[in-house]
Amino acid sequence: MKVAYRIATPNDTAECIALRGKTRENAFSVEQLEELGITLDSWKAGVSDGSLPGYVGVSEGNIIGYCFGDSETGEIVVLALLPEYESKGVGKVLLKKMIEYFNSLGFERLFLGCSSDPKSRSYGFYRHLGWCSTGIFDDADDEILEYFPNK
Repeated sequence: MKVAYRIATPNDTAECIALRGKTRENAFSVEQLEELGITLDSWKAGVSDGSLPGYVGVSEGNIIGYCFGDSETGEIVVLALLPEYESKGVGKVLLKKMIEYFNSLGFERLFLGCSSDPKSRSYGFYRHLGWCSTGIFDDADDEILEYFPNK
């Protein structure tokens, strides 16, 4: 399994939206994303104007995972992988690339919303990589975790 990593482009948006519906946990269909205000046009605009930078992992010409963040706040907005690429280090590399990017912008603290269910993959994944609970929960009942890249 060979995976190449690169900065996401606006042309990746449709493939990223389709991939989100194929994830094993926390999948969102195109319709569900639209209900949240996330559309092909809004995602593409965010990538185009730099407010939603991201990285994609590509294997055999297809996007197999991605990580995007909010360049205004330092939030990791989404990390998604196709199930067959889980537990192979792809998610860790994508997240690391976003952390490095945000670090280059001067962010001293990053954050994200994560499932508060210890049985979910994301719960252990982020904590294993040094993300810590803030004790705060968002409107979706996700726990807010934070990370300090320079500590």
